[in-house]
Amino acid sequence: MRIDYAIRHPIALDAAFDVEGFTVLLGASGEGKTLLLRAIAGLLPARGEPFGGLPPQDRAVGYLPQGYALFPHLLAWENVAFALRGKRRREQAMALLERVHLAHLADRYPATLSGGQQQRVALARALARKPGLLLLDDPTSALDASTRDDVLAELIAEVHEFGVPTLAVSHDPHLAALADQLVLLHERRIVQQGAPDAVQAHPASGAAARLLGHRNVFHGRIEARPGAPVLHWQAAGLQLDLRADIALPAHADVEWTVAPEAIRLTDTDTGPNRFAAWPEVRHVQAHRVELCLRRGAARLWTQVPPGPVRDGPLTLEIPAQAIRLWSGLSG
Repeated sequence: MRIDYAIRHPIALDAAFDVEGFTVLLGASGEGKTLLLRAIAGLLPARGEPFGGLPPQDRAVGYLPQGYALFPHLLAWENVAFALRGKRRREQAMALLERVHLAHLADRYPATLSGGQQQRVALARALARKPGLLLLDDPTSALDASTRDDVLAELIAEVHEFGVPTLAVSHDPHLAALADQLVLLHERRIVQQGAPDAVQAHPASGAAARLLGHRNVFHGRIEARPGAPVLHWQAAGLQLDLRADIALPAHADVEWTVAPEAIRLTDTDTGPNRFAAWPEVRHVQAHRVELCLRRGAARLWTQVPPGPVRDGPLTLEIPAQAIRLWSGLSG
């Protein structure tokens, strides 16, 4: 399904992209993600397709807002039945709750349900409209980190089972990694879209890399030198050698990145792209340890072996071949 909308109030936003399966629109706070969903649902004046010109009640849209907007005084099945018309509303509501594996909690009030259970009641209510498009506003916002993966896996499996094209908007890179299709929104326009693995591997800019949760994205300036260009990393007060085949003009402003796992700990500061940095934070995860180090005004993340970190500065090396550059600055 093709989404093509232009919003002019309260902000200007233009968005054109395809929704395929479970599609995630990733953007920072304030970019207008919720406004876009409201425009598609007909709750905000905008020009666009699909559903252009139709009142909200005539749009084949199921909408899950943040917080799910369940009626606290209605039981779970009554919340679902609220979206139904005609006779046998309880029977139809129970069938929908059965499909989201919550029929056994039909007579519970929302306040007695977990965040994931409330989400599934809201999903059943949205699906009661028999939508042609499902809209999810930040579906990870009400979930505990400890249960998020399981709840999201179940939500996405249910969406696939119903076969409804789904657009979820979020600022959470974790959700983006679970998408069938990934769309990036920056400065209120679409800057990249495609399969998640391709977008993750090849972000189109430093801004795109930041949205995806990539660490170590910095500003710099290229300077031509005999043999190979160099990168001035002003925030750290450093000059880094680059590969000789870098195809960027001299004196170009750039954004650049280096993966934490590509940075090496060394025992000597002799050699190119080696420098001292001071440890600030040790981040222990299940299968790796990451270290945040300070150099001047810059913070740099690297992976280190498990175990204690010695006091004082560490010597790091950034291999020239590990540096990735984007021309220009993107915020």
